[in-house]
Parts: sequence; structure tokens; C-alpha cells
Amino acid sequence: MVRTALLSVSDRTGICELAAGLCGLGWRVASTGGTAQALREAGIPVVEVSRLTGFPEILGGRVKTLHPAVHGGILAKRQEAAHLEELARHGIDPIDLVAVNLYPFRKATADPGVGLDAALESLDIGGPALIRAAAKNFRGVIVLTDPQDYGPVLEALRRGGDLDPAHRLRLAAGALAHTAQYDALAAEFLAARAGVEAGFPAVLCLRWEKVADLRYGENPHQRAALYADSYAGGWSLARARLLHGKELSYNNLNDAQAALALAFDLTEPAAVVVKHATPCGAACAPTLAEAFCRARDSDPVSAFGGVVGLNRQVDGAAAEALGGTFLEVVAAPGFSAPALERLTRKRDLRLVEVAPPDGVPAGSGPGHSAAGPCRGPGPSAYHLRPLAGGVLAQEPDRVHDPPEAWRLVAGPAPGAGQLRDLAFAWRVVAAVRSNAVVLAKGLATVGVGGGQTSRIGAARIALEQAGERARGAVLASDGFFPFPDVVEAAAQAGVSAVVQPGGAARDQEVIAAAGRAGITMLFTGVRHFTH
Repeated sequence: MVRTALLSVSDRTGICELAAGLCGLGWRVASTGGTAQALREAGIPVVEVSRLTGFPEILGGRVKTLHPAVHGGILAKRQEAAHLEELARHGIDPIDLVAVNLYPFRKATADPGVGLDAALESLDIGGPALIRAAAKNFRGVIVLTDPQDYGPVLEALRRGGDLDPAHRLRLAAGALAHTAQYDALAAEFLAARAGVEAGFPAVLCLRWEKVADLRYGENPHQRAALYADSYAGGWSLARARLLHGKELSYNNLNDAQAALALAFDLTEPAAVVVKHATPCGAACAPTLAEAFCRARDSDPVSAFGGVVGLNRQVDGAAAEALGGTFLEVVAAPGFSAPALERLTRKRDLRLVEVAPPDGVPAGSGPGHSAAGPCRGPGPSAYHLRPLAGGVLAQEPDRVHDPPEAWRLVAGPAPGAGQLRDLAFAWRVVAAVRSNAVVLAKGLATVGVGGGQTSRIGAARIALEQAGERARGAVLASDGFFPFPDVVEAAAQAGVSAVVQPGGAARDQEVIAAAGRAGITMLFTGVRHFTH
């Protein structure tokens, strides 16, 4: 019996080659609409699906393949005589291969101004039904949704006349993943239009695609992989380009995320040095080279072997500065030719190019929120953290509490330079593991204490690291002070101003301690824990 393939694709990559290969093996090719036209123009014999069904396309093409002659031919179990007898009784031929990929709903809805009716017309109905039917009956039907699978399938058919069961099962699993991702995207779009993005959806659908298998996870005995959300707004480390060096590890990517998230959230040319997913140095300066040097010098010991995130294209001067320190990764919106020439001399240094937020050209424009815009209640709209048996989801923490909204509670009003340092320290401390205390001077960190179980412990680390540089510096704390001890330690070290959320039971004691020491203190009213 002549075998039949049904081809109906939006992405026509390789479809003519697949059809020609099947015809060469004696298969009959059936198709619909644009796919059929493309095959005929390539000189490939094709049967319109309407000839299989005896029924024309109706409703402007909304109904093409939703017919018993199609779905019966796909779903009939080849090993059950009753199914085959029933097909013969109704004049239905078995369909042995289905190659379908779906209307580009994402492309159709990429414009924020797209109307709901226009979006719905791009929502595929017959395609998912064909794919699911073929996947359900994968033992009798080969299902193809990815053009990359066409070649291996043709090769297997030419070599042995059929696919082994494991190959068929893998294709079916991939096909259902294709429809699952499509359904999740459509659900996200409709939920956004319905206003669901103001809350959390009843079902949180994941629709990420695997980009790469990683060498291992946090430790060599843990397997790991990198997945990307192709539809997320904002900048994407998962889609970054590795320009030089060894492949990126799980820890490299995790550290680069922390570095870039803060660097992209700073307005002036900025550098952030990260170790173990927390900043150990950050600075803004007129040039990227100066910014890196000041960030590195915040804690040179920790910077050794660190990961650096930059918010401007790396030029030759910055590359020269970076090249003098042993680093694992440098991630930036771009690298000039002189910078690449200098940095690629370091064989193992990984250079990562990441498109900046919101499509802003590298090296221009203000800083942007690290989280980037999100279209709706999809997975990228939330910060997710695994939990035994589930997942925690929360909105991203964006530092949108400007200095003009802060409240002066002690000491003299800060001068313009002091206020800039306080705003800088407040941005940085939000990126440091809680409990976190950051000291800054001249838009550069001079002491970072993070990840401690007590706030005074974090303050002592930051103050000790700063040493004499603490004199005249400002201090930011990601949470309130439960006791006056941090203020007292800061005053002894010569800190001039403090910014903290406020809201502790002993706020008045803390304010009084600042007043006695002549320290400026501001309350933001907002805390920024990072756990």
C-alpha cells in the first residue's frame, strides 16, 4: 500500500526537500493551502487535503483538516483489525506521517497594538489537533514539528524503510512540547488582555526552550542545562553570544546574571564585579575603564577570579584595565575590535556579548530596569524559585524608590554629591545577599557585607573592608536597623550618611544615635531583601 504523508507548515524550511524525499520513496504527499502551493511550485506532486476529505475548506480557511477522513486516517491503530476494517468501510486511507508546525502566533502578536480579533485569527486550531492526534498514535504515525528532524527521518526511511520505536517516541514527545509551548503563549496573551497580569494566574505555564547542555551544575556531580524564553522582553543572558573562551558553566551564568542585572540598572558607565552571585564591587565613572578599576579596587582579593558585568561596549582602554586582572567572565553589550584583540590573548577568559535592555544601542542612553518589560503573566514576568514539590513565584524587585521620596530623619540634609552616593549605594545594596550593608564613596563601593545572619555582622564586614575609606563614605542597609549598633559602628568609622528603610520598633533609638553622631539618616520606607 502507498504510504501517505500530510504536510501543512507555517515554517517551510526544508519542506520541499522532505516532500521530494518522500516522493522518491514512493509516498503520496497531501497538503493544504500555502504549503501545497509551495510544493507545486517546486515541481512536487501533491494531493489537496480536500480530495482526501471530499469536502472543501470552509469559513475562510478556518476549517481544513478537521474531518474524520483526516483524523481517522491518523488515529486508527495499525495493529487493530477492527480499526483498519472501519477505515476501509468508510473509504479512508491511513496517514503515516504528519509534518506540521503552527501559525506564528508570537510573530502576529509581537506588536503591542495588535487587536484581539487579529490575534485570534492567527491562533492555530487544526495544526495542534493534527499534532496531538499523530503524537497519540506515534506507533503508527511519524510526527514532525521541527525541520531539523526531517533529514534524520528521511535517512532512516531510506536505510530501513521505517523508524525504530524509540525514534518515533522522541518525535512524539517533541511534538507535544511544541503544542504545549504554543498553548502557553496563547494563554499568556489572552490572560494579559483580560487583565490577569495584575495578579498571578491559576496555572503557571513554562515555555522555555533548551539552548544547551552545560558541563555540570553548581558542583561537578550535578547535571545542568540552559533554557531560554524566546518570547520574553528585556535583555536575555540565555541568548547571549560567547565570543571567546571556554564554554560557560552554570556558575558563570549565575554570576553573570547578578553582574549584568545591577550594571544595566545603573545610568552612567558602570562595572560590577561578582563572586558567588553577589557583588563584591561596583562603580560608576566617566569611562568604563575607570569604572572597572574602582569596582575592582573595592575588594581586590574577592575580584580575583570574578565575573564582571558592564553596561557599555568595551573599548580598548577598558580592555587594557580588564586584562590586568584574572577574571573568569566579562559580559557586556559589545566589544570593540581593539578590545577583542587585547582580551582574546587570555585564552581562558570568557567574553560574552549581551544585547542591552529595550534595544538601546550599546554605549548610549540611560540605565534600564534589569528585569525588562514583560508582556503578560508568563514565566518571565515573575521571579521563580524551586520549592520541594513546587515553585515560589513573586514579582521582580525593582528599585523604584527615588531619593526625592526619602524622608530625612536625622542630621543635616545631604548635599548633591552625598545624595548621589546614597542613591548609588541603595541600588547596589538591593543586589547584595541579605542581610546586606554597602559603603560607597564617589559612586564606587568601598565595603560590601552581605549574606549575614545579623545586620551588625554585615556592617562589620563592610566597615572592616573599607578601613580608612569609610571616613566620609555613605552606608546603605537593605533592611531596617533593629538596634542602634550599626549606626554606632558607622559613626566610629567616620561614615557621614546612612540610608535604610526604617520601620523598626526601636527606630527612635536609632534616629537618636544618628543625631548624637551628627550622621545624616534617611528612611526610604521600602526594603530590598535578596535571598
